Amino acid sequence: MLYEHAQWNEPMHYEDEVTILLIEDDSIDQRAVLRAFTKRGITNRVEIASDGIEALHVLRGTSDREKIQQPYVILLDLNMPRIGGLELLKILREDDELKRSVVFVLTSSDVPEDIRKAYENSISGYIVKEHVGQDFINLIQLIEDFKLTVRFPPR
Repeated sequence: MLYEHAQWNEPMHYEDEVTILLIEDDSIDQRAVLRAFTKRGITNRVEIASDGIEALHVLRGTSDREKIQQPYVILLDLNMPRIGGLELLKILREDDELKRSVVFVLTSSDVPEDIRKAYENSISGYIVKEHVGQDFINLIQLIEDFKLTVRFPPR
């Protein structure tokens, strides 16, 4: 039998392996997302990068911080110093190792041009902070559903 070694009665904890990389320069927004994760009982590892350059270092393992391994989900703000979100998306999609990154844009920009450009860079979703709600609960539910439902590429 093909599946004879599978332990079907054991719970699968694959979703616990998903790291969340929050790329956000605003410390208040960082804390709000972390509070919402705690409130919902999300125990996934969360890494924070304050801008696109720091995020690239973490994703590539070129800094003093540990490299983030697949699978991971990126929550990306667009309006950041040094390398903004749209520029970072372009860099990610042109990088052979990082081009499959799962990215949700989480931003204050509701500008149609920003939305169009983000989707042209193969994002998984575009979320406007004001529409997420005070506690980011809708965003957290989206991430919970996504990580439980979607299968990530193998490491």
